[in-house]
Amino acid sequence: MQTVRLTLGQAIVRFMMNQYVERDGQENPFFAGCWGIFGHGNIGGVAQALQQYGPDFRYYQTRNEQAMVMSAMGYAKMKNRKQIFACLSSIGPGATNMVTGAATATVNRIPVLLLAGDVFAERVQAPVLQQLESEHSQDISVNDCFKPVSRFWDRITRPEQAIQSLPEAMRVLTSPADTGAVTLALPQDIQTYAFDYPARLFDKRIWVIPRNRPDSTQLQRAAEWIRASKRPLIIAGGGVHYSEAFDALQRFVDQTGIPVSETQAGKGSLLYNHALNLGGVGVTGTKGANLIERDADLVIGIGTRYSDFPTASKTAFQNPDVRFININVFEMDAFKHAAIPLVGDAKVTLEELAQHLQGYRTEASYQQLVQQHNAEWDAEVTRVYNLEHGPLMSQGELIGAVNQLSDPRDVVMSAAGSFPGDLHKLWRTRDNKGYHLEYGYSTMGYEIAGGLGIKMADPSRDVFVMVGDASFLMMNSEIVTSIQEGLKIIIMVSNNNGYSSVGRVSEQVGSEGFGCHYRYRGASGWYDGDLLPVDFAKIAEGMGAIGIHANSKDELANAIAFAKQADRTTVIVTETDWHERVPGYGFWWDMATAQTSEMEAVNAARQRYETEKRNQRYLI
Repeated sequence: MQTVRLTLGQAIVRFMMNQYVERDGQENPFFAGCWGIFGHGNIGGVAQALQQYGPDFRYYQTRNEQAMVMSAMGYAKMKNRKQIFACLSSIGPGATNMVTGAATATVNRIPVLLLAGDVFAERVQAPVLQQLESEHSQDISVNDCFKPVSRFWDRITRPEQAIQSLPEAMRVLTSPADTGAVTLALPQDIQTYAFDYPARLFDKRIWVIPRNRPDSTQLQRAAEWIRASKRPLIIAGGGVHYSEAFDALQRFVDQTGIPVSETQAGKGSLLYNHALNLGGVGVTGTKGANLIERDADLVIGIGTRYSDFPTASKTAFQNPDVRFININVFEMDAFKHAAIPLVGDAKVTLEELAQHLQGYRTEASYQQLVQQHNAEWDAEVTRVYNLEHGPLMSQGELIGAVNQLSDPRDVVMSAAGSFPGDLHKLWRTRDNKGYHLEYGYSTMGYEIAGGLGIKMADPSRDVFVMVGDASFLMMNSEIVTSIQEGLKIIIMVSNNNGYSSVGRVSEQVGSEGFGCHYRYRGASGWYDGDLLPVDFAKIAEGMGAIGIHANSKDELANAIAFAKQADRTTVIVTETDWHERVPGYGFWWDMATAQTSEMEAVNAARQRYETEKRNQRYLI
């Protein structure tokens, strides 16, 4: 057997260079490169290999380990999981700084390979710098933290173990159903050890991403349920995107007359102006979508995991006879809510289901009701876009300006705070890939790093990063990386001087926004002094970007026009009104509220909570 002598680090990089994926006959390299921060734990191993193999496998420098995982996520999501990045860290804090990123990737089922530096396997040096010691075991390190947040985890303590571990990592990374963070813990000495690897390990390998079909009997049963329904509703989730099932979904809707609502991950599955598109659903949904969801007798979930937001904490579905059909590649999600489980790829399943529904169409009166909701919602969006609130602009007006002044193919993205809910309700999606939210984990700090990854995935589009002041302060380091790489993103900072989204929840539980405002500590001992004088535009300028203040609609229009023509990342800062919020449109979110308190506001909130709680139900 022919062999090649390589260090473990070199073997890992050479293996990644030769992995390809194929779907629908289209083939491409799976790894776009490797993000990394070098240091104690990788400098002589994988880092050396990245230098050795040079520009053939590109290395990207970053400023923060969590941020590089977020950038890798944004890239992979924009690529519909057909191309990804590896992320390399040093040991100790460098590695554990990726844990949040790993959890975010796994929750959202986005593939990313984490190469986490680890302590010496030979142990003679122990305890080394940044090593966690345990009195109960010598076989433990901080990298064990990755186990519950990874889809696949392995510690490679001998270089030859990579022969089995690397293909297993690829199996998970390319799985339509079982993907997420894959973590390989790599002791720093083992990374440098050489082994005579089988040369075949480094041959080009093509991993076919399958389009699995559902069981034919279940498909027939699903068609029978649909034909028997009077008020069916589709909830389109992220699986529509990853399957690239946009055209199949539109044909299915046009054929059957079944309306569509969208989760955060599914928004853009159908363009906003389709007459049967009800828009966002659930806690952050539109009025029409929530009314239809409330009364639906059949829900067809496509690529959704039914988190508490689209289900309004299980208060959304009030029809006592509601039934579910779930199309999902992931068996666990397909079986939720006692559904008929159509375990399969969204695109081919919709196509096959449509064949069973020839001649079926929802009643004209139902379609007219949905179309009326669609038109009424479009008018509501126009109202919010043109609120003319003052003196400070509302966040809805800010979103409207970006929507109206961006190009149809531009991408709006966000992750946490009040922006996701407002965008889900208000953004008019004109391109299937024009809306990008990380809302499975709602990770503050994802926005700028994720926006950079989106831009890398498709440089032809402008990327508008919508971020609140709090999330901007939490992680803005990748502005520097965007400058270094020549990748312009447009960052829209909504400055409402605090945690507005949490502030709303605080008010819901009767705590009146406690701890949510960015103010000096006053003489009372509370944070009730003057507002903090943070200048976000100057922060951006200090990182090499362009910073602009725009506090009127005219200033905002000029700033966006300038940013679209600018040669580098531009940060536009707009002061927005904390109190002028986009309304909720009918659904409740379960936010546990104290059963008793000395504060009357809390007691009143608890009474409201118990009233809403009565609407919750087990969907079985």
